[in-house]
Amino acid sequence: MADSIPSTQESVSGGLANGVAAGPESPVPARRFGQAAFIFIFITILLDFLALGIIAPVLPNLIIQFKGGNIAGAASITGYFGFAWATMQFIFSPILGAWSDRFGRRPIILISCAGLGFDYILMALAPTLGWLFVGRVISGITTSNISTAFAYVTDVTPPERRAKQFGLISAAFGLGFIIGPAVGGLLGNVHLRRPFWIAAGLSLANAIYGFFILPESLPAERRTKKAWHMANPLGSLTLLRSHPELGGLAIVTFLYYLAHQVLPSIFVLYADYRYGWSERTIGLSLAAVGLSVSLASGLLVGPFVKRFGERYSLLSGLGFGFLAFLAFALASRGWMAFAAIPLIALWGIAGPAMQSLMSQRVDPTSQGKLQGAVNSLRAITGMIGPLLFTQVFAMAISPHVNVHVPGAPYYLAALLMLASASVAYIVGRPAVQATAGQAARETS
Repeated sequence: MADSIPSTQESVSGGLANGVAAGPESPVPARRFGQAAFIFIFITILLDFLALGIIAPVLPNLIIQFKGGNIAGAASITGYFGFAWATMQFIFSPILGAWSDRFGRRPIILISCAGLGFDYILMALAPTLGWLFVGRVISGITTSNISTAFAYVTDVTPPERRAKQFGLISAAFGLGFIIGPAVGGLLGNVHLRRPFWIAAGLSLANAIYGFFILPESLPAERRTKKAWHMANPLGSLTLLRSHPELGGLAIVTFLYYLAHQVLPSIFVLYADYRYGWSERTIGLSLAAVGLSVSLASGLLVGPFVKRFGERYSLLSGLGFGFLAFLAFALASRGWMAFAAIPLIALWGIAGPAMQSLMSQRVDPTSQGKLQGAVNSLRAITGMIGPLLFTQVFAMAISPHVNVHVPGAPYYLAALLMLASASVAYIVGRPAVQATAGQAARETS
């Protein structure tokens, strides 16, 4: 269980503590070895989301081009593209996570990086809308390596430092979405296909770099021999029911990610409808959100969790999330929405603390399956959330209703945050913890 994880770190690929590299190569100082491995994982996450951000501004326009300028038809198809991407994440996140528990983290990460690079080349050359759709489906599969990347971080990081490292990884998410859309927009003005070529180059360069730099984090003696029954979405979710506390944290995670879907689903529509923001202002606001989240994740999470502990950090982060969504719902002026952005950043404290708490309740051979299950929960919310929040928004501003409540989707997100915090509070109570500990001992 959690107490055995430090020994996992010591034996990674020949012994981190002894400063031995992944194979028979010459010894490398332990600190340099660990830093190089973590930096690669950080770069992997960054490039995954940088590439996604780069194509975000141009993919809808490319679809419009294939549809002969029919914006309404393109909008409908874009929805199917998003649903397909999230569905692939749901299916393949646990598969790649379980495979990494069986065959090691390194091959899964490198194959995914290379596959993503070739997929962007396919999308850059796509002669028809059907081929572009196939590329988007493959992208959903290859970016499912996020679960394996989180498992890698768990392998090489002792429990007391995981929240900080997960916070740094979260900063990579935000950083990718700060830089990506801006770069993609500039490149797309030159040619709609150019962003795909740049994204392909970044992914392939990352795969080549990792081939020479990335060591294996899961030694052969700690790999599971029975991963196949968990290599499916529903199979991976059974792990989350292994004892009450982990199941409760899974509910917290689901509500957390579902509420998060309100931002990409309706933020642009909401800002346009309620504040009349231009594309430039919307872009600046998104950059402000990404920058704030990155700063909070990279600089605040580690010290905050160290000072207050993971349970209090989780509850605090969820509380900030509730206040942030409530502020967005009530904001009648654009400057009020900008003022709520720091609350969104502070909400980011909850995610790494939640990840760390869950990872401590799973044994070292199942960390990949755990991260695959968590990413499956994220993918499920990615399929549900956009439909849920856009429909709520459409009904709230419909001319057929007597009272218009444009902030309705954010009120709903605030309620989800309140529910998530309530479950987290119940799960973290001493009586529940004692019951969970007893159940864990009985099953071990």
